[in-house]
Amino acid sequence: MSQHKPGKTDEQWRESLSPEQYAVCRCSATEPPFSGKWYRHKEPGTYICAACRAQLFASEAKYDSGSGWPSFFQPMTRAAVSLLQDESHGMHRTEVRCAQCESHLGHVFPDGPKPTGMRYCINSLALDFVPAK
Repeated sequence: MSQHKPGKTDEQWRESLSPEQYAVCRCSATEPPFSGKWYRHKEPGTYICAACRAQLFASEAKYDSGSGWPSFFQPMTRAAVSLLQDESHGMHRTEVRCAQCESHLGHVFPDGPKPTGMRYCINSLALDFVPAK
């Protein structure tokens, strides 16, 4: 079941996203580990929501967690993402969504590096990248 933000229909999401992006962003799928475009990416800039272009994570907050997905120790701002309890698949996790369009991004875990101790484990398919100028 897909989520909808007022103003954009399910059909419009399907038209604006690739089938793989739609599965992740609108249906909470997870891309296979070590497969994503941004997993090993190290260029300076800003990671944005693939669905609505909202700024989500700065490259300075990205680190290699060894998990197989792009990982960040914090979002650009607290308001950039929303967090929801996820009890699916028999697990207790915290889902990370884009606060602007409610797209599923990934999950956050309390096993990250300083200064936050958090690991925002994000699907590459949910992200796009804007290089620093």
